[in-house]
Amino acid sequence: MIEDQNDVQDVSRRNLIAGIAAGGLVAALPGTATAGRLTMPHYKIHMVNAHTNEKFHGVYRIGNRYLPDAVRKINSFMRDFRTGDVRSMDPKLLDILASLQVRSRQQNPIEIFSGYRSPKTNAMLRKTSSGVAKKSYHMKGKAADLHIPGYSTSRLREIACDLGVGGVGYYPRSNFIHVDTGDVRTW
Repeated sequence: MIEDQNDVQDVSRRNLIAGIAAGGLVAALPGTATAGRLTMPHYKIHMVNAHTNEKFHGVYRIGNRYLPDAVRKINSFMRDFRTGDVRSMDPKLLDILASLQVRSRQQNPIEIFSGYRSPKTNAMLRKTSSGVAKKSYHMKGKAADLHIPGYSTSRLREIACDLGVGGVGYYPRSNFIHVDTGDVRTW
């Protein structure tokens, strides 16, 4: 039996979209086809920095390609607000944040309390808090502390755990979660 080319294209398109949806990483799929070709998925994130009130709202990745200008803006956005030090953030962390946003189905931006943390800031925080690791993933640009205003932090923790990637810490008294790109673990 000869299949109609349009049927094959529709099945391929459905398989691609289903695969992307199962991954939970895509915030938007602009258009389904252009001149008979599928467009690449756009990975989007909407964040606000709790300390500087700066915002990032936009596409940071198309398909498998991270957009250098957007990543530079995110690195600056997630800088150590105490020292002004900037570090390259792990792109996998951005994917985790985007996944949290998509899976929570929230329009509110993710509020970031801590992204990159310089060794100086980390040492200072360790003196005042028992919950700060000596070799924190924050110092490697591989962690973020966050919540979504108006959304259950315990539910956000469940979503982060369901992703099955990296570490997830839950701080209900302070109303935030920690996510990182290290080994899968929870606390």
